[in-house]
This record gives sequence, C-alpha cells and structure tokens, in this order.
Amino acid sequence: MSISRRKFIGWMSAAGLGATFGKSAHAAANKQFKGYPDSVGVLFDNVLCIGCRNCEAGCNKVNELPPPSQPFDDLSVLAKKRRTSSKAYTVVNRYENTHSKKSPIFRKIQCNHCLEPACASACFVRAFTKTKEGAVVYDASVCVGCRYCMIACPFEIPAYEYDEPLTPRIRKCTMCHPRVIEGKLPGCVEACPTESLTFGKRKDLINIARERIKKFPDRYVDHIYGEHEMGGTNWLYLSGAPYKEIGMREDLGTVPAPELTAGVLGAVPIVVGLWPVLLTGVYAMTKRKEQIAQKEKEQAVFHALQKADAAAQLKLSEALTKAQKEKEVAIQKEVKKALAEVQKVQKEEGS
Repeated sequence: MSISRRKFIGWMSAAGLGATFGKSAHAAANKQFKGYPDSVGVLFDNVLCIGCRNCEAGCNKVNELPPPSQPFDDLSVLAKKRRTSSKAYTVVNRYENTHSKKSPIFRKIQCNHCLEPACASACFVRAFTKTKEGAVVYDASVCVGCRYCMIACPFEIPAYEYDEPLTPRIRKCTMCHPRVIEGKLPGCVEACPTESLTFGKRKDLINIARERIKKFPDRYVDHIYGEHEMGGTNWLYLSGAPYKEIGMREDLGTVPAPELTAGVLGAVPIVVGLWPVLLTGVYAMTKRKEQIAQKEKEQAVFHALQKADAAAQLKLSEALTKAQKEKEVAIQKEVKKALAEVQKVQKEEGS
C-alpha cells in the first residue's frame, strides 16, 4: 500500500480536526464505546497450540471457503509468514521459540474484533457493525469498495476479493457470528484438539488468562494481549514468548481507533450527504457519454448508407449506359442485315 495505516489515521484525524469540521470533530471525539459488557470472545493460548492447522480447516468448512492451495495436513506452510485473505479467514504461523529451542511457538491470526473497531470507524457507509455478541460483522450490500477499512485496521486483517470482477467484497473472520447466536462454537474453536482456543464471555476469558499466568508464571508472558490494545479486543492472547517475537505489534497503545478518527467521523454526515450528489453526477456523465456515442453511431450509419446509395446509383448508371450501347450495336447490326437482304433480292430480280 502506498500509505501506512498510522499515516492514514493521522491524515484522517488532521482532516477532521481542521478548520472546516473542527466543532463537529470535537463533539464526536467525546463519544466513546467501551464494548458490550456480556460480549463473548476467544482466548488463544499459544503454549497449548501444536500447529496442527485444524482451526484453519474448521474455519474453512463452516464458512464454505474454497480449498487451500496446500492441504491442511501439509504443515510446511507454517514456516511462511502468511496473513489472512479473502479465501482464508484464519492462518497459523510458526516462530522460533527463543526460550526453548526444542519446541517452536505458534500464532493464530484472524480478526481480533476490536471493542471499538477501526474498520467501522473508517467506514462512512457503515458496512461494519459491532454486534452485542462481540463480533464485528460486515454488510456487503452497502459497501462501496473504498477499502478504507483495510488501511485503517491496525492488524491488517480485512481482505478484498480482487479476483471477483463483478461484486467484490471485503472478507474477514466473523467469529462465526451466525453460529454463535445459535449457541454453537466458532468453527476454529470447535476444531481445536488441544483446547488452545477457549470460547466464552470476554470478562471470564480475562479471568482465565490471569489465573493461568498466576499459576504458571514461568510459562507465560505476564500480559494478556487484547485486554487493552487499541481499546481492547474480543479476541485475547496468552503467549509463552514476547509478543513482538511472534509478529504482534506492541506499539498500538491503548487508545481506541475511533478516538483517532473521531475528527473525520464528525464530517461523515457531510460525506454521506454528498455521496448521492456524487453518484448522480457520475450517472449523468455516463448517460451523456452514452447519448453522444449513440448520436455518433447514428451519423456513421447515415453516412455509410449515403455512400452505398451513391455507389449503387453509379453502378446502375454505368449498367444502363452499357445496355444502351449494346442495344444500338444490335440495332445497327440488324439494319445492316436487313439492307443486305434487300440488296440480295433486288439483285436476283434484276438478273
């Protein structure tokens, strides 16, 4: 991407805090949403993860995604630093364990379902919704394909269907929201054989994580990732290695993304109000272009018909002239023949 997410958020904030939208920006900045108190989430404990990729297979199955380029029992892909895509909502990567050379350490990647999602904050058509269950879900029917959500997400999760020419969508983990509201487990949690994934209320997961750290301080880093990062997330992490060693950002701070983008959010109603005008203008320009193209086509057909008619007239005139000449020659021939017959008769009568 040509600009970084931090720079994008900075620009958004600067634009919102500018003179034009200054008052509305400050008004929006005062509004904060801290997440639903009984929302659910998932705790990922990489000390228990064995890198089997069953979670990837479970996600693929319940979301009816296309088969991967390499089968799920091929663990060689774990060595690659993969990220989620429009066809893989979760991936597992393997990292060297600096504290135990004998056993590698794994990291599962998917949408973290922020309490205050940056994607929803940056989306001016509100295609993203933070549900009361905790999942951040996406409505493709209102998406305009601007992909601001991809730039805004500090975890680089939303993926775009670049290979879908007609109706491309943003794709990401939904924490299996439809299954959760039916009382089922997310597909990855259900498929995990080692219980490295625990599903439950977020506040209970935090207590579980604290108990594990307290009980096994030599196994875990004394930090629950996601409890406070970017204002908190519904997906939480326990790790046996420093988070930066498994590719997780430790520079995000605890300020939720909407506070950073509140300025531009204050201007969102203006953007939304202008959007129909913009679409109308684009439609009018398109119709005008179509009308000009139709007129040019009609003129081209007219000129072609005129040219064909002239050519036909010329050809007909030439044919008539030729026929007239042939007729005159024939007449002269017949006249000569008749005169010859008369002379022959007169000669016979005179003799």
